[in-house]
Amino acid sequence: MLHAVKCTVVDAGAQTTVQDATGRCGYWDVGVPPSGAFDEFTFALVNAAVGNPDTAAGLECVVRGPVLTFDEDTLVCVGGGLTEATVDGRPIANGQPVRVRAGSTLDVGPVDGPGMRGYVAVQGGIDVPRVLGSRATFILGGFGGVEGRPVVAGDVLPLGRRENLAAPGSVAELLPVLGHAWELRVIPGPHGAPEHLTPDGVDALFEADWRVDHRADRTGVRLVGPTPTWARTDGGEAGLHPSNVHDSAYPVGGIMLSGDTPVIVGKDGPSLGGFVVPAAVIGADLWKLGQLRPGDAVRLVPVTPVHAGAAMAERRDLLDAARGLSDRRPHAAPVMLEADDAEPAGSRRPPALADRPASDHHPAYTIRRSGDRHLLVEAGPASLELTVRVWVHLLAEALRADAVAGVVEVVEGVRSVLVKVDDAVLALPALASRLVALAAGLPDPATVVLDVREVTLPMAFDHPEAHEAMRRYQTVNPTAPWNPDNVEFIRRVNDLPQRDDVFDVVTEATYLVVGLGDVYLGAPVAVPIDPRHRLVTTKYNPARTWTPQNAVGIGGIYLCIYGMEGPGGYQLVGRTVPVWRLIAEDPDRDPKPWLLRQFDRIRFVPVSADELAVQRAEITAGLRDLDVRPATFSIAEVAALEAGAADEIALVRAHRRAAFEAERERWVS
Repeated sequence: MLHAVKCTVVDAGAQTTVQDATGRCGYWDVGVPPSGAFDEFTFALVNAAVGNPDTAAGLECVVRGPVLTFDEDTLVCVGGGLTEATVDGRPIANGQPVRVRAGSTLDVGPVDGPGMRGYVAVQGGIDVPRVLGSRATFILGGFGGVEGRPVVAGDVLPLGRRENLAAPGSVAELLPVLGHAWELRVIPGPHGAPEHLTPDGVDALFEADWRVDHRADRTGVRLVGPTPTWARTDGGEAGLHPSNVHDSAYPVGGIMLSGDTPVIVGKDGPSLGGFVVPAAVIGADLWKLGQLRPGDAVRLVPVTPVHAGAAMAERRDLLDAARGLSDRRPHAAPVMLEADDAEPAGSRRPPALADRPASDHHPAYTIRRSGDRHLLVEAGPASLELTVRVWVHLLAEALRADAVAGVVEVVEGVRSVLVKVDDAVLALPALASRLVALAAGLPDPATVVLDVREVTLPMAFDHPEAHEAMRRYQTVNPTAPWNPDNVEFIRRVNDLPQRDDVFDVVTEATYLVVGLGDVYLGAPVAVPIDPRHRLVTTKYNPARTWTPQNAVGIGGIYLCIYGMEGPGGYQLVGRTVPVWRLIAEDPDRDPKPWLLRQFDRIRFVPVSADELAVQRAEITAGLRDLDVRPATFSIAEVAALEAGAADEIALVRAHRRAAFEAERERWVS
């Protein structure tokens, strides 16, 4: 048996994690982010410098890098924002592979700019176990890397085998130049003027000088600058703020407007949320997000899809050169030319790849680019229509069954489907054409009966941790109308007589899961089947920076259970049990760590905080499962309910809309 080479962490630095180049793939639809190296270009280059394959894992560090020793002679290479890396006190250069003798000390040094992150590649790679297909660390989720956490002093990291690796070589001249002023090339859309922003508002987005906020991290890069100019006063059923939309999936690199704040979705960012996305960073520039430091200047530069494809082809050629493959033919991006491709890039969105009117049992829908590697299908009106939600599900299932080569992720939203592609294999226009063909063959959603589950969850209303999140937020936006008590805000905006009436409505409702991964890790976004139970509220602006795991909140007409601790924007009402559990394989248990499914029917049963604590611990440990029984869901059921209570439903909707409008007037006055 071959002896495994090991690396010992003498000093962990500020936050050093194991990452790989590509991260996790295939779990975006249940709220598992890809993770992986934030600056994947630099990471791939230093990996190539020591001869590693693309799949090898290495180390990412911020602020201060680690101090490492090795039990055998080992090749290493560093890159990124590092300036003072040494081996036994002797400086080493970024991008240059260096042999570290057994027992010698590699001190990675500070990451003090320009650039925000440094990378360390070790010959053979860091050989920690794969979790959901990747070695990448997802700290917020607590998995991947070394027990789901940053490395600590004393950790011993196993290294992979070193036979049959490629020849090492310097990549110093290929490493990108870092600075404090950045241009991010973007493709405008999928959202824009005139539906969401005004034309002048879209122009201003790309003309502004933005600054990176101090709260930028791997979940997202917040930008500070001018307030967007909105084309509407609110988001209707989706929320009180005009940035609110019915939950739709984000691409990594998508620039969502969280209230009035642009946030660029990062490698550990959320997959699904309810905010407008007016632009997305192109694939060739995603690496820059990992090197943006607080205070850096940013300009968003619109480019055409052809320019984006050419930039990515150039990037692949550089990586081939680093891997000693430069004698290959240059990469050609599989982009199908369109009429506007010869025109200069502007602030307007590229034309829709498909735009179909409603016909027969099919809703109207559009297909637009969401960056250069994603398509967004949006169907029906900008309101909740459960018939449209079922149609969206049928389209997503048809695409999955079709197994189109190059399709990487399929993520369902409330009235949308986001599809990610491998752009070296599949062109977005070709995928759009395939989706149009699949849509034409879908059955009538009104005739479909879905086999689902009825899930009963305990709920501790007014949970102390929910109130702690409210308390912390008051230092972020002390004048927000939902301070100091989210439940009182929900009561007021729905004109309910008593505060406890909010809890009564939530308890009476049957919620239908219409999206997964809303705020990570299998977190459901759900809506009451009965319109009379649809409380209307809004999302925080700006969002919270902390939310307790499994807090329950309402935003727009939707309810969300937070899959893990992290940021969030829904108005909090209580807390429930985990909806994500990653435990050792058990042949007697469903192996999926996400515990809820699309179209599950959820009912809540009130319990005390102490009773909830016991159930939470039992479910986390695998001693208890969710209370689940078979059920069905159909549009015919909804139609019968709405027909039988049409007058009362209309009165409730009108009453709540009036209260919503009154609260909005109080807010803006």
